[in-house]
Amino acid sequence: MEKIIEENKQGESLVLEHKTGNTKKLFIESYGCAMNFSDSEVVASILSQNGFNTTQILEEADLVLVNTCSIRDKAEQTVRKRLEKYNAVKRSVNPKMKVGVLGCMAERLKSQFLEEEKIVDLVVGPDAYKDLPNLLQEVEAGNDAINVILSKDETYGDVSPVRLNSNGVTAFVSITRGCDNMCTFCVVPFTRGRERSREPQSIMEEITDLYNRGFKEITLLGQNVDSYLWYGGGLKKDFVKASEFEKATAVDFTQLLEMVAVGFPKMRIRFSTSNPQDMHESALHIIAKYPNVCKHIHLPVQSGSDRILAAMNRLHTREEYIQLINKINSIIPGCSVTQDMISGFPTETEEDHQDTLSLMEHVKYSFGYMYAYSERPGTLAGRKMEDDVPEETKLRRLQEIVDLQRKHSAFRTQEFLGQTVEVLIEKTSKKSEEQLSGRNSQSITVVFPRENYKIGDFVNVKINSCTSGTLIGEAVGYSDMN
Repeated sequence: MEKIIEENKQGESLVLEHKTGNTKKLFIESYGCAMNFSDSEVVASILSQNGFNTTQILEEADLVLVNTCSIRDKAEQTVRKRLEKYNAVKRSVNPKMKVGVLGCMAERLKSQFLEEEKIVDLVVGPDAYKDLPNLLQEVEAGNDAINVILSKDETYGDVSPVRLNSNGVTAFVSITRGCDNMCTFCVVPFTRGRERSREPQSIMEEITDLYNRGFKEITLLGQNVDSYLWYGGGLKKDFVKASEFEKATAVDFTQLLEMVAVGFPKMRIRFSTSNPQDMHESALHIIAKYPNVCKHIHLPVQSGSDRILAAMNRLHTREEYIQLINKINSIIPGCSVTQDMISGFPTETEEDHQDTLSLMEHVKYSFGYMYAYSERPGTLAGRKMEDDVPEETKLRRLQEIVDLQRKHSAFRTQEFLGQTVEVLIEKTSKKSEEQLSGRNSQSITVVFPRENYKIGDFVNVKINSCTSGTLIGEAVGYSDMN
């Protein structure tokens, strides 16, 4: 691979990996969760072995792929608009261009895209990316191409991802695929299949490769990282059938996290996403023990009401969630906690909404991802529950959640005033070429004057001021992580 430096639309420098001798061009866009962005890197790697290098220029692409999200209707509408754009370019500029849909939306809307609307040439589900070369041959032969079969064991652990839109500093490392939790609002178990974990050695090898190439931070990634469990392969639900030897030598998330922390002391370690009922106290002690494991936990709660949590099939109560928050605060002082929250879930009352606000007041999250409920076809909520909260009520409640989160975010950033924090420099600030930007251990953005520092440096920054989402300071020297 050769490294090509290009700028994206925001003017940020990106490191693109190109294989010498490849002549075809792939344009790939990703929407939705971090797992989709990670999957796109797997796709780029597979296609790199079949003659494709990535391009940032849509009009010159031989193949255009969009990696899609189905978790909310808005995400699907965004993808549909992008497909309209691709096809307009195909008609007017590049008639040989092929267009394909990947990911969750591909699995859910396969027949519509190919047969009814005829807006794509191929449809590929999350577990079928290794079949892309065969599917492209079908397209070249003039046939529709589709593979959305879900797998019981595919983890892409044997694929070395091509890093897309990379800053050369941070990277995702996938450790699990699928989900077993069956939350009533969520399509993931239907579009990504049941949960299975990736072999630990392949994870360590991927991180070793990243370290050797100069990367400074990795995020262990999965729909539910805390339930990671390697016992030789297969679905997590089948662990009960494993042999005594497999059970005795199994590796869980706490063990994996410690393996990575010990193995790469000069790299920062993050992980996402956690599920409250699967986060064990043992993992909290690992976070507290190792300084290179970031003090940030993304812990979606979705609602503060026990009644709504039960309707969502969230396998924790409000009180259990609060107890976990209290453990985090006790074991990892200064740890930031962030949230996902849904307003207007079916049957949600004003009292339920007030329970959500009161939970937020108790936790005071550092930041969060907040949405109005969007009915997803195929989910239990979509099939069995009436979407009965008026849209204006959903949006009013959502605004109240957002406003309260903004207040809490400001409270959390103000806690850092006067402190010195370690920052990994990730990019130039959006507002000024003379400012650098990175995150501290708690995943809060920090901006400070460039001076002689560069992207990839670990520096100590004295915090002098802040906004609700950003810490502002001045560097006072390199940290021990360099």
